[in-house]
Amino acid sequence: MKTFLAIDTTASYLTVIAKNKAGQIFTTHLPDCAMNHSVKLLQTVEKTLQDAGMGITDCDFFSCVVGAGSFTGIRIGIACVKGFCTATGKPCLPVTSFDEIAYTTEGAKTLSVISAGHHYCYVCGYNIDKEVVLPPSYHSEAEVQALSNEYTLAGFETMELSGMVHADMAKGLLLAVQAKQKNPENFMPCERLTALYVRKSQAEENRK
Repeated sequence: MKTFLAIDTTASYLTVIAKNKAGQIFTTHLPDCAMNHSVKLLQTVEKTLQDAGMGITDCDFFSCVVGAGSFTGIRIGIACVKGFCTATGKPCLPVTSFDEIAYTTEGAKTLSVISAGHHYCYVCGYNIDKEVVLPPSYHSEAEVQALSNEYTLAGFETMELSGMVHADMAKGLLLAVQAKQKNPENFMPCERLTALYVRKSQAEENRK
């Protein structure tokens, strides 16, 4: 039974989950982090590990959400996990925010939807076994709505899309980590941990 620390800093919330040697799960979820992840992350990690009766060296691996989401938030989470992995020599397990959403639904093809602003969305499609069948991509809300004929739409934000299933992202993070850790090929050394950016940042677009 593997112990782990998992974090999600990709949106306005902050989630930290620790699993100890007894198999107990301890979750700290701040619904509104006001994009202060760099200030609150380490103290939240410390609190969650204390609740679990663990230290950093007790973790068999570390996991973080690598995107899609806030560009700055993604970098904060990755930097934190890389630091923990470097300090302990333990591997990391990347999870996407699309994975988190998909693992909160059951028995149906799921289209994980994340707002990209200006009536556009980042999406990723999964079959009922949670395998990616539509790679991460960028679509208008109208295009996403059309895909509801094939998929169950799911996300954690309020959007102008009908039939949207609300995803509990703390629950989704736990389920995604628990599922992905079963495959050794999903683990990697921290040097290989990279962000998932579905499209370029606004700064990069403006440099064209």
